[in-house]
Amino acid sequence: MKRLLFAVVAAVVLQAAPAAAQYSMRRTPELVQLEDAAHGIVVAIAPSAGNLTREMTVKGDNILGPLGIPFLAPWANRLDEQAFYANGKRYALNMELGNVRGAHPIHGFLSAAAWEVVEAKADSGSAWVTSRLEFFRQPDWMAQFPFAHTIDMTHRLRDGVLDITVQLHNISAAPMPVAIGFHPYFRLTDAPRDAWTIALGARTEWVLADDKIPTGETHPIERRFPDPRAAALRDHDLDHVFGDLIRDASGRAAMSVAGRSQKIDVTFGPNYRAVVVYAPAGRDFICFEPMAGITDALNLAHSGKYSDLQYIPAGGTWKESFWIRPSGF
Repeated sequence: MKRLLFAVVAAVVLQAAPAAAQYSMRRTPELVQLEDAAHGIVVAIAPSAGNLTREMTVKGDNILGPLGIPFLAPWANRLDEQAFYANGKRYALNMELGNVRGAHPIHGFLSAAAWEVVEAKADSGSAWVTSRLEFFRQPDWMAQFPFAHTIDMTHRLRDGVLDITVQLHNISAAPMPVAIGFHPYFRLTDAPRDAWTIALGARTEWVLADDKIPTGETHPIERRFPDPRAAALRDHDLDHVFGDLIRDASGRAAMSVAGRSQKIDVTFGPNYRAVVVYAPAGRDFICFEPMAGITDALNLAHSGKYSDLQYIPAGGTWKESFWIRPSGF
């Protein structure tokens, strides 16, 4: 009788105990961690260090390479001179400020910026953190890129997918050009780099000069990848720019890297108009870089070699996402 009573009580207790939450958020002085327990995924973001996505572990394996996912702004990749063009005007960069360097200034100057966390939560549907950068408050930034704006970035973990969404709000009186991007480093752990297969959802490749600046000429992607949907990475040493992305019905474009069973799918929203693929031979990572425009978009648009540069009207907003889905881990 006692055993029966104990069993009944135990059953009631088990039924009454709340199920462990699928999503959670933890915050330390340096990091915000988002977790999806059902898929074994933990994402670590460092708002005070450029809002860098430092790690994305899947069942204990970190699928991000050595530099995580840096945000590149106010321009991504290289400029062809120490100046840029917008609205028909040339803006010379002030090299004495020290926040821009090199004959071909690269990746803007926000990599070490401290972002403000405005919301970090988890509920039954996802875990997320939203951070904000008020660009217009920094005189040295405005001296280089004189378009007052704010940037909001949300990292959201949901159903095994990391969604990174950026929103730019132009509070200046002039249209603001958009040339931002991300530089995600991805890696697989179940096969060496030379056994990876990649798929690229693009139709054209931009021909590059020796300085990695597009010449304005393009050719079909098949000239480099006979089958761009299943290309062996071992055959390629990549730092190339691709455009005319192949879109699904929702306007999204897909890239992927696969090993034996592991796979990482990276999907770009429609306002990401190009992808830079960086996978140097002998290194165990690949980058599918979501780009609002091709390398040197600001200056190539001014010279008439690029027609897809985006602008935000005064008082307007630009918003876009990309998604990372690991599988097979």
